[in-house]
Amino acid sequence: MWEKLEQINKRFEELVAQMSNQEIATDHVQMTKLAQEKSSLDGIISLYQDYKATVKSLEDTKSMLNEKLDAEMAAMAKEEAHQLEEKRDRLQEELKLALLPKDPNDEKNIIMEIRAGAGGDEAAIFAAELFRMYSRYAQNRRWNVDVISSSESIGGGIKEIILEISGKGVFSRLKYERGVHRVQRVPVTESSGRIHTSTATIAVLPEAEEVDLEIDPSDLRVDIFHSGGAGGQNVNKVATAVRLTHFPTGMVVICQDERSQLRNRQKAMAVLRSRLLDMETTKQQQEMSSMRRSQVGSGERSEKIRTYNFPQDRLSDHRIGLTLHSLPRIMQGELDEMIDALASDEQSKLLQEQLS
Repeated sequence: MWEKLEQINKRFEELVAQMSNQEIATDHVQMTKLAQEKSSLDGIISLYQDYKATVKSLEDTKSMLNEKLDAEMAAMAKEEAHQLEEKRDRLQEELKLALLPKDPNDEKNIIMEIRAGAGGDEAAIFAAELFRMYSRYAQNRRWNVDVISSSESIGGGIKEIILEISGKGVFSRLKYERGVHRVQRVPVTESSGRIHTSTATIAVLPEAEEVDLEIDPSDLRVDIFHSGGAGGQNVNKVATAVRLTHFPTGMVVICQDERSQLRNRQKAMAVLRSRLLDMETTKQQQEMSSMRRSQVGSGERSEKIRTYNFPQDRLSDHRIGLTLHSLPRIMQGELDEMIDALASDEQSKLLQEQLS
């Protein structure tokens, strides 16, 4: 453990030195990579420095106890040594957790795709509620939410909505949300009081930047057309909607929510890059024989990860057996209790794997 920490400390010092190099400082792509790597090490380096300082203070305090001290000074030194030992042990445990394998995407922004599943209009209404829930959670954490494209249904529901959520640690918190979400409740239109079950699917893709994935322009067709949505005279007269077709995969991305053709193209490219990166990552994971099958939030779309039961005011996350009875609060975006439990479960599994 200590050898690994020294290696990390050495790499941190190398990164600081490289970033101060004038030749590298003018290379935006290289500086971005170095800054991201340094940022990923900041936390553990701070912990390690605090640990080393604490050990040094403990050694100094214990050496004082070997000297001739009066009773009052000896008692104070013993108490200080006890507190420093507790802090040393706590920091050692935190360092163990900090050394666990990190998801390289944890600090990235995300592309979230919410789609109505089985259940018709009720599924679309549920999808709209999930969109509001995640938007409020993002607002609570001071993240930015930018709608890329949306398709509404009759009755205020959403067939599909794609959004970008940006801010500190977005993927690390919302990666657990990908999968099938199920709702059980009595629809307003149900006169007999029968409980209906509907679903919505959530996809959470780490936003890919140009440094992560390069797309060959010859593999891409760009079509510009008139938007079919709301927008008044601008939409009718100016062709601003963008359709991207990626020939190697057949993937098609459409963005028409912005009035600017350039902005629509930028948004569409962000979605395309993120989908392609997710596709490549999934392929690599499937090819790895040592891939953890129990990984929380592995992105299996067919798995029902959670049930929202409104008659019983119950939310059940089936992956970790968590049950919460606070649905109105959760639907208002108070998701931290649930996400913290999922993160702790994943952390425990990683620790068990390291110890086995």
